[in-house]
Amino acid sequence: MSDLALRPASPLGDLGVMVRRATTLTIRNGDALLTSLALPIMLMLLFVYLFGGAINTGTEYVTYVVPGVIMLCASFGASLTAVAVTNDMTNGIMDRFRSMDVSGASVLGGHVAASTARNLVSTVLVLGVAFLIGFRPSASVVDWLAAVGLLLAAILALSWASAAVGLLAKTPEAASGFTFFVMFLPYPSSAFVPVETMPTWIHGFADNQPFTPMIESLRGFLLGTPVGNSPWIALAWCVGILVVSVLVTGRLFKRRTA
Repeated sequence: MSDLALRPASPLGDLGVMVRRATTLTIRNGDALLTSLALPIMLMLLFVYLFGGAINTGTEYVTYVVPGVIMLCASFGASLTAVAVTNDMTNGIMDRFRSMDVSGASVLGGHVAASTARNLVSTVLVLGVAFLIGFRPSASVVDWLAAVGLLLAAILALSWASAAVGLLAKTPEAASGFTFFVMFLPYPSSAFVPVETMPTWIHGFADNQPFTPMIESLRGFLLGTPVGNSPWIALAWCVGILVVSVLVTGRLFKRRTA
């Protein structure tokens, strides 16, 4: 806070301060941080060792499931932004920021940046554990770069969408409900089982929701298999969600702080 008070207002400077603030809040919230880091690993181990032997994917199950767990990790980690934003909107801190002429974009951008950093750390941990239990990707350097780029786009889109939910929610408890919704979406996708093994009536949703092309793209990049047009569909979803979320957060922030 002292940094803001001691220097003239600057959008980039404000954003830097808000990123440090959001990162510090993340580190201090040990329970949420531990959950966001450990939950994806626990789910991966659960599916691989308890369910993997009963699921036929045409390959080692750990190889099939890791891209889905990475996206599950990203969705859960990004959704925590909703709670952080709602806390800011309800505990009076926004009034203090406004008196310092700090823009809403800086505050929200700080939360999104912290979410991105948290998700990248969680992804590295998931991959580390996956290597220990048998995951062996065959990706080239270009494939790894493509996978990281798509994952960053997904995290940014989901984090901004989560920020919009945080501005809509009246209490942190209501915002936390968004985490359950976002965590559910990877399940009716190709994350854990092939879509064709699901009941016919759910195929339309599973094939056309955003997580399926994202997961199929990551799977193709990491395993060196054909990806078809999945990356372009996934990128279109990410861009669409990001643009709509940024526009909506701008309007909602003005309404909440008017």
